[in-house]
Amino acid sequence: MMRNSSEYVVVANQASTDIGVKVADALGLEFTSMERRLFADGENYHAFPEDIAGKALIIIASTHTEASHQELMDLIQGGRYFNAASINVVVPYLGYSTMERAKRGSFEIPKGVTRTRQIFRAHPDFVAFVDLHSEAVLHAHGGNISTKHIWTGELVVEHLKQMDLGEFVLVSPDYGFSKQVAKLASLLKCSHTAADKDRYDTDKTIVSQVSSVVEGKTAVICDDMIRTGGSIIQTAERCMDAGASGIAVLATHLVMAGDARQRFLESSISKVIGSDSFPGRVSDDLLEVYSIAPLLAKILKSYLSIK
Repeated sequence: MMRNSSEYVVVANQASTDIGVKVADALGLEFTSMERRLFADGENYHAFPEDIAGKALIIIASTHTEASHQELMDLIQGGRYFNAASINVVVPYLGYSTMERAKRGSFEIPKGVTRTRQIFRAHPDFVAFVDLHSEAVLHAHGGNISTKHIWTGELVVEHLKQMDLGEFVLVSPDYGFSKQVAKLASLLKCSHTAADKDRYDTDKTIVSQVSSVVEGKTAVICDDMIRTGGSIIQTAERCMDAGASGIAVLATHLVMAGDARQRFLESSISKVIGSDSFPGRVSDDLLEVYSIAPLLAKILKSYLSIK
């Protein structure tokens, strides 16, 4: 059923306000800012500034911090409390997304699944995630939630075509991500390869070698996210050893934890290309940030039949 614009309400958790505004604009809808206050005892006040009963509620919310995850939960359940006609969630960046399984005998909590299950149990009607580390989290519900995994590949391809990278080769930092890199390479009609990487501890890896296919070309190292950047920087070093003429990095989620930015600046990497899925990331002398808002709007427009 087609709805007119007055039947939609677009909100975001506080950290995702910027991308929420962009999504609303791409949908041709007005962005609604939640009323927020912080009480002296640390409790948070949230209020919808208008009646949402009978309206389709659209929530844009990355869950990169504990507070952002909890705020998403509050927004979903607030939508249920005030009788929204439907609750539709887009999570540009899912926190704990690499923790989709527990290692045997470790008794660790696989928070990628358990946190996503919390979202599903709040009973939204539709939840979309962007470039997940693993699709396992999509199945953390009982079959009563409509879910979608949004792949940004075609958007990335268009962005890369507009950049002056010369002749380039796509490089996966390990064989686990090589299928996605091969898919991108087929769209770009360029070569691709994968580095040999071994993990020997949490956040510690060794990259041993990269194919000589990078010789004389710009190596574009691709991954789903950059956290500490350790394995990517090692891959860049191996690419230079193999004769690459330059290094760029491509990743959807620019987490850039700790001293990652400084480490990149001190490396052979000239540019880090990524999206605005992680709150606060904007273009500067190192980062080239493109917006996924038009793609998110396209998905929502199709699913919700927005005019």
